[in-house]
Amino acid sequence: MAGGEDPGYPVAVMRGNVQGRLFLSGIGVLLALVGAVFLWLMWRSFERAREMAGWPEVEAVVLRSEAGERRIGGGGAPEFRFEVLYGYEFAGERLTSERWSLRGSPWSKDPAAALELVRAHPAGSRMMCRVDPQDPGTAVMKTDTRAPGYSLWFPAIFVVGGIGIVVGAWRR
Repeated sequence: MAGGEDPGYPVAVMRGNVQGRLFLSGIGVLLALVGAVFLWLMWRSFERAREMAGWPEVEAVVLRSEAGERRIGGGGAPEFRFEVLYGYEFAGERLTSERWSLRGSPWSKDPAAALELVRAHPAGSRMMCRVDPQDPGTAVMKTDTRAPGYSLWFPAIFVVGGIGIVVGAWRR
């Protein structure tokens, strides 16, 4: 090749090759990051459920049990949820809680689920609740599920796959 000639095809292929590798690396990093975020969220949820399972159980008395109702936007369809107030004693102190679970009672368009819980926990009945020893004012009737811990493999696949895409893009 003379000094002013265009090198042509091989350089263009090499330039495109680097751009392709960068593109694949970007996809791989994005995939791994999304997987890592979901992995972290699921692990955090699992850890919270595992911690709650270790909270001490105490007897509680249901003081109020009813199905709550709301309408969003005034004219929307009604939604229902189980609303409860119960009293318990922890470390010699009498306390009350309105928490069915740590996140509260879910809203549903079907009143049957809320009414079933009202029937299962009528006012005056006794049941067990778990109390947070670090904050005795926080008690729940229903602990969180540990199911996210059993599904950690799924977002981990995206992390490993994303890393594999990056490694594969730069391997000769």
